Amino acid sequence: MTDEPASTDPSPPGLAHATWEPLPATRWEDAFLSGNGHHGVLAFGDPNDDRVIVTHHTLVRPNGAEHARPPHLAAELPALQDRLLAGDLTAAEEFTDDRPLQWVQPFHPAFQLRLRRPPGAAGRDYRRTVDFTTGEVDASCGDWRSRVFVSRADDVIVQHITAPDLTLDLAQDHQLPGAPAGLGVGHGTLLTSDGAVLTLRVRYPDSDRAYTGVTLAVVTGGTTQLTSGGVRISGAADVLLLTRVRRHTGELDVVEESRALGELLADRQQPYGALLDRHLALHRTAYARVTLDLHADEAERALPGAELLKRTHSPALLERLFAAGRYHLLSASGLLPPRLTGLWTGDWNTAWSGAFTNDANLNLQTASAASAALPEVTDSLASLIHRQLGDWRENARAAFGARGVVAPAHTDGESGLSYHFSREYPLHLWTAGADWLLKPLVDHDETRGARDPRTAAALAEVALFYEDFLSRSDPEGNLVVVPSYSPENRPANASWGAINAAMDLSAARHALDTAAAYHPDTPEALRWRALADRLPPHRVNSDGALAEWAWPGLDDTYDHRHLSHLYGVWPLDEINPYDTPQLAAAAHRALQLRGAENDSAHGHLHHALVAARLRDGERVAHALGQVLDGDFFHASLMSAHYPNRDVYNADAAHTLPGVVVEALVQSTPDRLVLLPALPAAYPHGQLTGVRTRFGAEVDLSWAPHSATALIRPSRTHRVELRTSSGTEPLDLVAGEDRVLTLGAR
Repeated sequence: MTDEPASTDPSPPGLAHATWEPLPATRWEDAFLSGNGHHGVLAFGDPNDDRVIVTHHTLVRPNGAEHARPPHLAAELPALQDRLLAGDLTAAEEFTDDRPLQWVQPFHPAFQLRLRRPPGAAGRDYRRTVDFTTGEVDASCGDWRSRVFVSRADDVIVQHITAPDLTLDLAQDHQLPGAPAGLGVGHGTLLTSDGAVLTLRVRYPDSDRAYTGVTLAVVTGGTTQLTSGGVRISGAADVLLLTRVRRHTGELDVVEESRALGELLADRQQPYGALLDRHLALHRTAYARVTLDLHADEAERALPGAELLKRTHSPALLERLFAAGRYHLLSASGLLPPRLTGLWTGDWNTAWSGAFTNDANLNLQTASAASAALPEVTDSLASLIHRQLGDWRENARAAFGARGVVAPAHTDGESGLSYHFSREYPLHLWTAGADWLLKPLVDHDETRGARDPRTAAALAEVALFYEDFLSRSDPEGNLVVVPSYSPENRPANASWGAINAAMDLSAARHALDTAAAYHPDTPEALRWRALADRLPPHRVNSDGALAEWAWPGLDDTYDHRHLSHLYGVWPLDEINPYDTPQLAAAAHRALQLRGAENDSAHGHLHHALVAARLRDGERVAHALGQVLDGDFFHASLMSAHYPNRDVYNADAAHTLPGVVVEALVQSTPDRLVLLPALPAAYPHGQLTGVRTRFGAEVDLSWAPHSATALIRPSRTHRVELRTSSGTEPLDLVAGEDRVLTLGAR
């Protein structure tokens, strides 16, 4: 077998579209990443101990949560509502079945592929690179080279190792940090005519569930021999490895799996290049839709990632983090959207179970899916939602005695049941989750100008829930959301379960109005709009801030990482400086008063997203600065949850592109806002390919005293154009590009 570079553009990646390091990674947190939304890899180690940790979205460890059900509390709901409305501010603490907190099944790695070479085999000039445009992680040292990517076309991990007289030991190793005792582990190795097949089967303790990894090794030249831990390859010219993981019950047909891997090698002359070409047709096309150029210094653009991270105010750093964020978000999205750790972990003890956390984290990570042209991300989110709607229905029935659906605050990707809650985190009371999760799907429909019938059906079920749940009213005749929960905060003078949380009011209003819009000219639409109109207005507190709870007498708790009460500002359009200036001013005051609590990355970037909607560029810059100056990013450019790279977590990495887009281009179905919140540190730049919710693409370039926007509409529409110069109507005609020249900013 011989191999040449793929037939696509062989030039090196643009410096803004890759990152590199001159030293091997010794920690898995610094490993370079690749993924296709199903499989993921973390590539690290050194030329004499090349390591690739394999992950898969389906790999969650049974911990009892697979049998958990939502609490059956519907019969007790009316009494709880009576007590809360009568002024019993702690009544919701008893709205429980007294179970202990149950975490969802934790996400974990599968195993690592280890390729050990004899001591002293390494050469000089080590370099490792991840090319965002291709998804390839490439490490080289002297005449040794190891490349790996995860194919979006063939759903397979592809690794290619070359060196003269290549000798190495190859093994699948499940012994990663935190691996629980009692795993049932079985290894299998079979020599073939051109290499070997390695299998690793792992059964979870006290469970009928297991997973199996199959690696097909195709060896050119030399010899391949069995060893106690795998195979030894001696004197080869190159080695090609194809790997897949399957989670299953019973036994997996490894013969069939091996045969399927072999069928991918139709081109025996250039197998790596052929596999890469098929992958690039999907990956490169998606990644390249949106680009950011901040006119950074070329010398800084050329720096290794770890060095560039020290230049926290460099435009080159923001360029690379924007590119890396898009790359990692795309790579983590497919079968499912990104978890708290994206698609990657090197430890079985993943923080917060590596779950999908739906009350801020997943929502922030997918913030740029529609505007930054990644429908692959939206599709993965839709996949999660639609496969769990049955469980959401059970949540509504069990806890609230209602029809329709209620989304859980946490899920492992398998169960959508609401069972993760406690006294301090009464997440089973939270009813706004379905609206927030469906919002990116609605945005996507607006960008493409067509409504997905599955989204329409899900919205109808959310509205159906509110029809049943919104059964109480206040003395003025307004509907009351009771019980109500503002993740993950509480009033200063009451318990966590309260009344009329601002988020719940905004979510209910938005869900009802949006469901009506998706079902026009129906009796249901009339009922849903009438319900929305009966919801109470937001409250402004004595500090002049939008209150987190609209119910009189509930005092705000300002120092908190979540900004749930500003849901009407972002991601919704309910509160904005143009249509609701007084509420926008109150929301801005609430943002000013909000503390950072424990410096969570998601809190800072959530703050930035809201600030961008409120046209506060200085506050956007400050929130970004808290993350860029706080040492939140590993050398891999994947992020951490806390400063000083504490707790591997994808929130900052995946949310940052959304912050940049919101600071430069915002849209609704009838409005375009250009440069609403540009931080002063970035006076020049171009952002290309942004999608708007009125069906146009926008390329924007700016300088200190001017800006130009190229608008490419796909449908005819009049929108309101907002710039620093004022407001004017903008008539767009499908297929006719418009160039706008803006004056001094």
